[in-house]
Amino acid sequence: MPYETIRYEIEGPVATITMSRPEVLNAMGGGMTRELLDAVDRADADPDIRALIVTGEGRAFCSGADLSGGAGSFAESRTDAAIRPDGSVDYEHPAVQEGSAIFVERFYSLNKPVIAAINGPCAGLGASLPLTMDIRLASDTAHFNFLFARRGMLPECGSTWFLPRLVGVSKALEWCYTGRRVGVAEAKEAGLVNAVYPADELMPAARALALEIAQNSAPVSVTLLRHMMWRGLGLDHPLKAHKVESWGAWHRSRGADCAEGVASFFEKRPPDFPMRVPADLPDFLPWWDDSDIWNKR
Repeated sequence: MPYETIRYEIEGPVATITMSRPEVLNAMGGGMTRELLDAVDRADADPDIRALIVTGEGRAFCSGADLSGGAGSFAESRTDAAIRPDGSVDYEHPAVQEGSAIFVERFYSLNKPVIAAINGPCAGLGASLPLTMDIRLASDTAHFNFLFARRGMLPECGSTWFLPRLVGVSKALEWCYTGRRVGVAEAKEAGLVNAVYPADELMPAARALALEIAQNSAPVSVTLLRHMMWRGLGLDHPLKAHKVESWGAWHRSRGADCAEGVASFFEKRPPDFPMRVPADLPDFLPWWDDSDIWNKR
């Protein structure tokens, strides 16, 4: 599809998605959700893309949901379809589903590593969106506002799952209770961002990191690592993680990638891994959809 609110650029094995509504600080509106997800799907399906960068144009990363509709902006997307004739609410009705769930589902299920290059301030949904990504790098001009309570709302985009895992539950609650501005130094200290760079060095740093992954690591191994670590956050025993590790090690040890990795090490040259994503992923994916997996021998 043609894009009007984002830019999608490919350079070598790295795809970059730039949210491009700088006149409204890249607020999520005007079809940006649809275009962003379409670009993510393109990158995920392209076997030549090995890493993805998401950033914003201008002075902000993303200012959150588009509130140009005023006080009714949050309610206008809601309908009364979930209200039963007796006045009670059917909370399982699709009309109740908060729209940002689509970001959680899509980024959580990605097969490619994704780096958030947070080029400036982000607030609300704009602060929640990079939580769904693997690695967050930030400009020294960035800051974060989890200001939902200040708007009489609640966190979205899976924030209440992601944020405590990244910074700890106490810090996550402080930030969300107050809705105050969180400076980039505090975000770095808390573990929300991996590194901070001067504004003009952010994108080169993000690309260098993406290339380090793309040029040195087997794409299938990276995909498995991504799923094993994210999905493993909910496991209640390390032996459950070990079970999936065992499956992955068996698959990887018998593939062409392992042979190439060893050969390139001894020959002191960069590896040229032949296996591709998604075509060469093992058949035990998606193991997380098998509810009886831990009872199997």
